[in-house]
Amino acid sequence: MKYCAIICEYNPFHNGHKYQLGEIRRQSGCDGVLCLMSGNFTQRGDAAVFDKFTRAAHAVEGGADVVLELPAAFAVSSAENFAYGAVRILASLPCVSRLAFGCESGTKEDFLRTARATLNESKQFKAALKENMKDGTSYVRARSAALIASGADVDEALLTSPNNILGTEYCRAILKENAAIDPLPIPRVGGGYADTALFRDFSSATALRGAIADGSRKAKKALKNNLPPHVYAAALHAAPFPYGQAALCALTAASEEQIARCPDCAEGLENRLKAMAHSNPCYEEALKKVVSKRYTLSRLKRILSENFLGITRDMVQTFSAAPLYYKTLAVRSDKAEEILKDLSQGAFPALVRKSDYSALSKTARACFALDVRANDLYNVLTQKHTNEYETLFV
Repeated sequence: MKYCAIICEYNPFHNGHKYQLGEIRRQSGCDGVLCLMSGNFTQRGDAAVFDKFTRAAHAVEGGADVVLELPAAFAVSSAENFAYGAVRILASLPCVSRLAFGCESGTKEDFLRTARATLNESKQFKAALKENMKDGTSYVRARSAALIASGADVDEALLTSPNNILGTEYCRAILKENAAIDPLPIPRVGGGYADTALFRDFSSATALRGAIADGSRKAKKALKNNLPPHVYAAALHAAPFPYGQAALCALTAASEEQIARCPDCAEGLENRLKAMAHSNPCYEEALKKVVSKRYTLSRLKRILSENFLGITRDMVQTFSAAPLYYKTLAVRSDKAEEILKDLSQGAFPALVRKSDYSALSKTARACFALDVRANDLYNVLTQKHTNEYETLFV
């Protein structure tokens, strides 16, 4: 089978995601949909509202054929590393021919043209990039500003809005890897990426996480309108857990040198974070003390998450260049035999059952050890148990 892939978090899986999967089937011309999904911790530096196996099952019930896990080293990372790690895994699968992604605007040609411009680094661009990064601005934001300032042939909207930034990064990674993957941008419907307002039936995941935390009668009504029935049933039983305080405890216990090794930490930020943790025992209040135009909330939360999980800059660089694996979380049961056969044709081992882990290289084992640690920590936080070595057949 030929698959259209999508890189996702499904935190939680909602009506907009179900709509997107339907559009992928309608527009892609592929035989199946393969999801590469973040595990228990996400790109914003949060712990997911449901564990990865539950979210993977929700995706298959909502229209996907197979859900693989994006290793934690990439899932909790900047847009550039998140996209590159994911695309590199997908590019190693001959069965993946297309990559769909949600966007605020832009055509396939717009995304590819803008992505090419990011790879064509003129002297003027390099000078502007260096100047932009002096104040600690993230690489992707500094690069976008430098491209616009240098007059490069780019669509500015693709460098400034959340989903478009990720879409551009996906296309950039496809070009860097020379991957035989065709991009398929699909316009978002309903609420925007970070929109906290609840819409009638197409609210953002951000708004829906807020509604789950709220738990009021009004919030439950909004959830019922915005979530497929199988996800809504799970949302009614979602319980809060103390991830924020656990991450702040880990930050307090860590040395400045350890924090400085986190991929998103730079410019001596580790010292400010340590001071913040010392004087502010509340996770949310502590973050407010440091967040600024220079240090975005997502970046700060990622640093705390990277520190909590033990992810370092060197690890991400090493794993980005090494043969890894395809960790199956959930598979459509009536197509399981064909799907697993397709995965077996990839360049990396498919991890379906515990005995498959013997095929991992030394570096892949180190990468997978981070996934195990993330799963174990999430189990402690939620006081539940999920088996890292299982695959759900839905």
